[in-house]
Amino acid sequence: MTAAIEFGLDTFGDITAGPDGQLLSHAQVIRDVIAEGVLADRLGVDFFGVGEHHREDFAVSAPDVVLAAIAGQTQRIRLGSAVTVLSSDDPVRVYQRFATLDAASQGRAEVILGRGSFTESFPLFGYPLDQYEVLFEEKLDLFTKLLPQDKVTWSGTVRAGLRDQRVFPTVEKPPLRTWIGVGGSPESVVRAARHGLPMMLAIIGGDPQRFVPYADFFRQACDKLGQSRLPVGVHSPGYVAETDAQARAEFFPDYKRMRDRIGAERGWSPMTEAEFTQEADHGSLYLGSPETVARKIAATVQALGAQRFQLKYSAGPLSHAKLMRCIELYATQVVPRVRELLG
Repeated sequence: MTAAIEFGLDTFGDITAGPDGQLLSHAQVIRDVIAEGVLADRLGVDFFGVGEHHREDFAVSAPDVVLAAIAGQTQRIRLGSAVTVLSSDDPVRVYQRFATLDAASQGRAEVILGRGSFTESFPLFGYPLDQYEVLFEEKLDLFTKLLPQDKVTWSGTVRAGLRDQRVFPTVEKPPLRTWIGVGGSPESVVRAARHGLPMMLAIIGGDPQRFVPYADFFRQACDKLGQSRLPVGVHSPGYVAETDAQARAEFFPDYKRMRDRIGAERGWSPMTEAEFTQEADHGSLYLGSPETVARKIAATVQALGAQRFQLKYSAGPLSHAKLMRCIELYATQVVPRVRELLG
């Protein structure tokens, strides 16, 4: 069982604070993300994902470029988006960029397609929010038609159609590995199965066990569609330190800043320490010592029958030095312990 499980790390390129407490520049954060990806490769992590945002508090708006920089300094780690906001991008260009990354990394590229939890990219690139659903559905349909690398004929309402056209560069060992990011709606689960793509569950709050029906539903949908069962992955936030107390003390202030800033935009109340504790103890925050985090990951992987777990390790201004130590503990202590627990 353990041989089939992959372990990854995700970052959204949050703007972090320097040693003096001041926020770093976007450029420095991007350089730090590259260093974090290189460390993850050196320590044997299976996957490194970089998110896409188009707002001041995140540095990365072009994940494929950052991933290409990491590819040039690594040997084995798989590299992908977390996620690519397909609705406000062009499927052909997304495919071309990640096919190029696949070539540069000698076959290590992946793309996780989703709608994202932020909407800044829609007005930025001229897409109306009232077409939120149709933009994703049509563009996903086109993207999946590109994966076999044959001539494509396609028509829709949100972009120009294609007629007997091929897209280049081609991938040496097709298809380009592609996931669909799912936030937890049955419709999204069925969509992933219908398109024949593995499902990445973004579990960012609440008891992860509540997603077991979605994983089961996905496998049932694959069976009903007459195709082999596809992988299920999990993406959740967390942080590893030497002890539970240290992890909570280091993580809480910066996590609260990030959560409250986003919450203020969305009408949420400020997060209390009691809410934080509840999420760490019983929810989807994988926080604590290596043993604590490993046990929680193992329970989630086993319950959902997941083939990959990705820890979103960045959190607001939490410093680069702390993130590097978290990566080290995750790779050298958490992952081996999870494999041991599941084995």
